[in-house]
Amino acid sequence: MIVAIDGPAGVGKSTVAKHLASQLGYLYLDTGSLYRAVAWATLQNGDDPAHADAVAALLPKLSIQLQFKNDSVCVSVNGKDVTGELRTPAVSAAASVVSAIPAVRAWLLPVQREIGQKGSVVAEGRDIGTKVFPAAQVKFFLEADQTVRAERRHRELVAAGHGEAMEQTSAELAGRDNRDRSRTVAPLVSAEDAYHIDTSTLSVEEVVNQMLAVVAAKL
Repeated sequence: MIVAIDGPAGVGKSTVAKHLASQLGYLYLDTGSLYRAVAWATLQNGDDPAHADAVAALLPKLSIQLQFKNDSVCVSVNGKDVTGELRTPAVSAAASVVSAIPAVRAWLLPVQREIGQKGSVVAEGRDIGTKVFPAAQVKFFLEADQTVRAERRHRELVAAGHGEAMEQTSAELAGRDNRDRSRTVAPLVSAEDAYHIDTSTLSVEEVVNQMLAVVAAKL
């Protein structure tokens, strides 16, 4: 079974996906880490993430691998473990830009689908139920109040040592939302058959329990 979880930043996708995968004994696939890896490589190469041709030219030189260890995913680029470098504000901003480049999305699509063929998977991202795994047996679309999302994202950044003003975090989130929803290829939209969950006032456990009930009904 493939469980697809989509939604904008700050709704809790990664957290609930990890918990759900652990509860079900499924593989956890964070597709966002793949785009972050491309963004990291782009910045390391000194390229502008907004220059589509430069980013596309870099792709054949990249080898991105995901290693699944317990409930975590380690990401390597050309043999270098970059997991700890993928959540910085700079990489996050770059990832949102490179993810709108058609060549990047086309290059990563078979990578994601190959992982989905390894067994039962809980995959989270922004186009999982619409583009990557449109035939997924269970699809969720998470959403949350804009202010709640910004606060969550800000706490994550502060905890990771990337202190910035709350206003800046909110503005960056709004910009990312706009890019994700307006890109021409695989924009952020809910699949027609997705179950919607508003996580604004729910705990991780409450969200996961709702998901488990839906998965159990499918099984």
